[in-house]
Amino acid sequence: MTDRDLTIRIGRDELIVRQRWEAASIANDFLIAVWFVIGSVLFFWESTTFAATWFFLIGSIQFLIRPAIRLSRRFHLQRIRGGQVQADSADDY
Repeated sequence: MTDRDLTIRIGRDELIVRQRWEAASIANDFLIAVWFVIGSVLFFWESTTFAATWFFLIGSIQFLIRPAIRLSRRFHLQRIRGGQVQADSADDY
Protein backbone atom coordinates (compact mmCIF):
# COMPACT_ATOMS: atom_id res chain seq x y z
CA MET A 1 0.00 0.00 0.00
CA THR A 2 1.28 3.49 -0.89
CA ASP A 3 0.42 6.96 0.35
CA ARG A 4 -1.71 7.43 -2.77
CA ASP A 5 -3.94 4.42 -2.02
CA LEU A 6 -7.55 5.02 -1.11
CA THR A 7 -8.51 3.64 2.27
CA ILE A 8 -12.22 3.35 2.98
CA ARG A 9 -13.10 1.59 6.18
CA ILE A 10 -16.53 0.22 5.26
CA GLY A 11 -15.95 -3.46 4.61
CA ARG A 12 -14.83 -4.46 1.13
CA ASP A 13 -16.47 -1.56 -0.76
CA GLU A 14 -13.19 -0.07 -1.96
CA LEU A 15 -12.07 -3.43 -3.29
CA ILE A 16 -15.35 -3.87 -5.13
CA VAL A 17 -15.03 -0.40 -6.68
CA ARG A 18 -11.56 -1.18 -8.01
CA GLN A 19 -12.58 -4.55 -9.40
CA ARG A 20 -15.62 -3.16 -11.22
CA TRP A 21 -13.64 -0.47 -13.05
CA GLU A 22 -10.75 -2.83 -13.79
CA ALA A 23 -13.16 -5.45 -15.20
CA ALA A 24 -14.81 -2.83 -17.44
CA SER A 25 -11.40 -1.72 -18.71
CA ILE A 26 -10.24 -5.29 -19.40
CA ALA A 27 -13.49 -6.16 -21.22
CA ASN A 28 -13.20 -3.01 -23.33
CA ASP A 29 -9.55 -3.72 -24.21
CA PHE A 30 -10.42 -7.31 -25.12
CA LEU A 31 -13.21 -6.17 -27.45
CA ILE A 32 -10.90 -3.61 -29.08
CA ALA A 33 -8.43 -6.40 -29.83
CA VAL A 34 -11.19 -8.64 -31.22
CA TRP A 35 -12.48 -5.93 -33.60
CA PHE A 36 -8.98 -5.17 -34.89
CA VAL A 37 -8.07 -8.84 -35.37
CA ILE A 38 -11.32 -9.51 -37.27
CA GLY A 39 -10.80 -6.37 -39.34
CA SER A 40 -7.22 -7.37 -40.13
CA VAL A 41 -8.24 -10.85 -41.27
CA LEU A 42 -11.06 -9.46 -43.41
CA PHE A 43 -8.57 -7.21 -45.23
CA PHE A 44 -6.98 -10.32 -46.78
CA TRP A 45 -9.83 -10.50 -49.32
CA GLU A 46 -11.08 -7.65 -51.46
CA SER A 47 -14.66 -8.83 -51.12
CA THR A 48 -14.61 -8.23 -47.33
CA THR A 49 -12.76 -4.90 -47.28
CA PHE A 50 -15.95 -2.95 -46.56
CA ALA A 51 -16.72 -5.10 -43.50
CA ALA A 52 -13.08 -4.86 -42.37
CA THR A 53 -13.30 -1.07 -42.45
CA TRP A 54 -16.36 -1.19 -40.20
CA PHE A 55 -14.56 -3.44 -37.69
CA PHE A 56 -11.67 -0.96 -37.59
CA LEU A 57 -14.12 1.89 -37.08
CA ILE A 58 -15.82 0.04 -34.21
CA GLY A 59 -12.44 -0.67 -32.60
CA SER A 60 -11.42 2.96 -32.99
CA ILE A 61 -14.64 4.18 -31.41
CA GLN A 62 -14.03 1.82 -28.50
CA PHE A 63 -10.70 3.52 -27.95
CA LEU A 64 -12.82 6.52 -26.94
CA ILE A 65 -14.42 4.39 -24.25
CA ARG A 66 -11.07 3.86 -22.47
CA PRO A 67 -10.78 7.44 -21.15
CA ALA A 68 -14.52 7.44 -20.42
CA ILE A 69 -14.02 4.45 -18.10
CA ARG A 70 -11.12 6.18 -16.34
CA LEU A 71 -13.07 9.44 -16.03
CA SER A 72 -16.13 7.61 -14.66
CA ARG A 73 -13.92 5.84 -12.13
CA ARG A 74 -12.39 9.17 -11.08
CA PHE A 75 -15.82 10.80 -10.62
CA HIS A 76 -17.01 7.80 -8.64
CA LEU A 77 -13.97 7.89 -6.34
CA GLN A 78 -14.36 11.65 -5.93
CA ARG A 79 -17.98 11.19 -4.92
CA ILE A 80 -17.21 8.51 -2.30
CA ARG A 81 -14.17 10.42 -0.98
CA GLY A 82 -16.15 13.61 -0.52
CA GLY A 83 -14.52 15.65 -3.28
CA GLN A 84 -10.88 14.76 -2.66
CA VAL A 85 -9.15 12.87 -5.47
CA GLN A 86 -5.46 12.25 -5.79
CA ALA A 87 -3.68 11.55 -9.06
CA ASP A 88 -4.28 8.10 -10.55
CA SER A 89 -1.80 5.40 -9.76
CA ALA A 90 -0.03 3.38 -12.43
CA ASP A 91 -3.22 1.33 -12.97
CA ASP A 92 -4.41 1.80 -16.54
CA TYR A 93 -8.14 1.46 -15.92
